[in-house]
Amino acid sequence: MTSWKWILATVVVLALAALAGLCIHFRPDRAIRLATGGVAHIICSKTFVSGFDPQTVFSETLERPGFRRLRHVMDFRIDRKTGRVEASTLGLFRGEATFHDGLGCVERHGPKEPYLLRSDVEALKVPKTPPLLPEIAGPGVVEPTGPALKAALDHAFEEPAAPPFRRTKAVVVIRGGKVIAERYAPGVGVDTQLSGFSLTKSLVNALVGVLTQQGLTSPSLPAPIPEWRDIDDPRREIEIEHLMRMTSGLDLDETNSGFDPSSRMYLEDDLSAYAINAKMIAPIGTRFHYSSATTQLLARVVRDLTGGPEQTLAFAWRELFNPLGMRHVTLEFDGVGTLQGGNYMLASARDWARLGLLFLNDGVVGGKKILHPDWVDFCAAATLDSDYAAGFFTNRSNHRNATDRVRRGFPRDSYFAFGLLGQIIVIMPSQNMVVVRLGDSIDPDGDIRGTARLVKEVIAATPR
Repeated sequence: MTSWKWILATVVVLALAALAGLCIHFRPDRAIRLATGGVAHIICSKTFVSGFDPQTVFSETLERPGFRRLRHVMDFRIDRKTGRVEASTLGLFRGEATFHDGLGCVERHGPKEPYLLRSDVEALKVPKTPPLLPEIAGPGVVEPTGPALKAALDHAFEEPAAPPFRRTKAVVVIRGGKVIAERYAPGVGVDTQLSGFSLTKSLVNALVGVLTQQGLTSPSLPAPIPEWRDIDDPRREIEIEHLMRMTSGLDLDETNSGFDPSSRMYLEDDLSAYAINAKMIAPIGTRFHYSSATTQLLARVVRDLTGGPEQTLAFAWRELFNPLGMRHVTLEFDGVGTLQGGNYMLASARDWARLGLLFLNDGVVGGKKILHPDWVDFCAAATLDSDYAAGFFTNRSNHRNATDRVRRGFPRDSYFAFGLLGQIIVIMPSQNMVVVRLGDSIDPDGDIRGTARLVKEVIAATPR
């Protein structure tokens, strides 16, 4: 072999070896399976819980970054009789999710049937006492009064001529405990349950707050995870607060790339078991990085402290949803019966607003302290040098994201629950106001600029 052929052959071999090494490390098959399973789950939830057209959901979902490259090689099948949705990529990578009435959808990984809760959800929805939160609106849509408030909602539903589209589904504006304006997209109504995605993290925050008020846990206590109890395990020092603030130091970073540790959690039936097995990569409490898997650990804590899957669901309805008058809510669980803490709660826009009112009212509802004293200020305080708080993002921070939002119209004291595709609950104590915006925005910032404009305009339109 001549020298140049030998060199070329060597380069080819090394390139192939490098490519093989990258594939082994990054496992693109996992990313594809993750996307396929996620699409099946989203179609399932939005079809059977929200009542949307599955083909429209499929098409809009595949416009999202991360899914967009698969739109020509992915398809799905839906069986309305059995409630099953199957998605596949290239006919090789398959994802499956199944709907169960009252319990939403659960993904299936492998041959084992997922755990199915045995709860009578309709019975749980029947409160033993009247709701503590006064009714926020009548049965009909509350139309805005005055041209300025109407214009604010008009702007919230405006669509650009070209992508990225905003696809606003619902806006609810509450001031003084009452809905003063709301609007819904065609096919969406006051009772339509809409995916909150990471708004679910704020729900988990509230559940931990209730448990703290009842003396069953505290942010300063070590996380009660038996797998970390070994005397030589550094994870035994991780506190509840570290999980709430995503400063645990665990290798659970989230980038939504499909290759990151947090995203890979969703390839498992037992989400929290995956997160529990993560190793330490930083000293506890010294480093913030957003992580759904960290919130999933809190969901496991809630499950264990309440007594199990069925008890978690009963606890949520008894201690939170019924007192707040939340009637149109679905909590989804993983394949072993643990609440999906990072994603997948669905609720009507008004019910998401009711959750916001719990925090606006400092955890007090109808004179009863549901959340632990000082809980709200604790949860709205910035974590390290970030604009994340504890289950919420906050504008009580000097981080550039927070200062930019304040410049655009968010009050300085405001904080907000935030979910993928622009789900947001803005809580503004200085204005005695809650604003909810839900939709399917594929704008990279989740339509935060549009929400800032909405907030600024509704404040201007309703002087105190």
